[in-house]
Amino acid sequence: MLLFLIILMIPMYIPLIFIPYWTRKTESFGVSIPEEAYQRPDLKNMRKTYALITGVLAIIITAILALSVGGRDDDFIAILYSILIAIYVIGSFIVYLIFHKQMKDLKKQYPEWTKKPQVITVNTQFRSKKLTYSNYWFVIPFLISIATIAFTLVNYQQIPDRFPMQYNFSGEVTNWAAKSYRSVLLMPIMQIYLTLLFLFINIIISKAKQQVSAANPEESLRQNIIFRRRWSLFTILMGTGLIAVFVVPQLSMIYPINHQLQLYIPLVYVVAVCAGSIILSITTGQGGSRVSRKVAGENGKVIDRDDDHYWKLGMFYFNPKDPAIFLEKRFGIGWTNNWAHPLSWVFIIVVLLLAFGLPMLLG
Repeated sequence: MLLFLIILMIPMYIPLIFIPYWTRKTESFGVSIPEEAYQRPDLKNMRKTYALITGVLAIIITAILALSVGGRDDDFIAILYSILIAIYVIGSFIVYLIFHKQMKDLKKQYPEWTKKPQVITVNTQFRSKKLTYSNYWFVIPFLISIATIAFTLVNYQQIPDRFPMQYNFSGEVTNWAAKSYRSVLLMPIMQIYLTLLFLFINIIISKAKQQVSAANPEESLRQNIIFRRRWSLFTILMGTGLIAVFVVPQLSMIYPINHQLQLYIPLVYVVAVCAGSIILSITTGQGGSRVSRKVAGENGKVIDRDDDHYWKLGMFYFNPKDPAIFLEKRFGIGWTNNWAHPLSWVFIIVVLLLAFGLPMLLG
């Protein structure tokens, strides 16, 4: 069990530790910089120090977990595990804020960084490119979900009046559910919800605001297209895999399936997804920044427009004048939302209401 919990922690540790190395070279701890400044010794040292501090914090958190789980019941372990994860996330964020402040102070010492010609580069043909894989691929998880619903309804009479919903690490049932159409259809309905969520993510990847480097627009465009297509493919594979994993507990209502198998299948899926996302982050970087360039840029002549004042704490984008709803993260891999756009809040609220509302309605 301890090994299982640590394995689940590792995918959380690695991205938080190495985020500074995966972001764009025009951004450092949420602060925009000229690309040539990225390799300065002091900035290199900041990245190393951040990685060292968050790495040591990860070791401490893991040690506390290892020393505390012996002989404890599952409820205690679950609470402790949640608390330790929260401590690590909050601690890492505090460390980030310290380096963000140092980066802002450092930028003030070099006013020439913002005195270069600032350019906004927009490629009018960007949307005509094939930015993501087709949304029709989500027909597969939709069909799996519909087949699961049909199979459940056809075999409804074979489902016992009470069936297990949750096991502990010892294989003992910790939660039962009474048979009803609502309870047996919970998992298939969640399959449909998750399929729609992954479809929405793929749409975000294709529609998110373009970010093209002023110093090397053509290469930046190529890198960004590769970045979007790789994450689009990953989203499709990850989503389809998760929908398939959900079939196993549904089948266990009708057929006897070993509970250890029900534990290992999701674990293998989680490990595969985490490993894939880490490899993708390392090889691609934010916006395709780690994709090898074919043509050198014009570093030092022009820079991207400095819009630091729209990024609160270097992480949260708030620009009421920007019509974009989604755009690339400043610190991390992937996309974030424009908190000043009303539709951004609508999307977030709908996703959260469905995520928490469906289990309550169908449970």
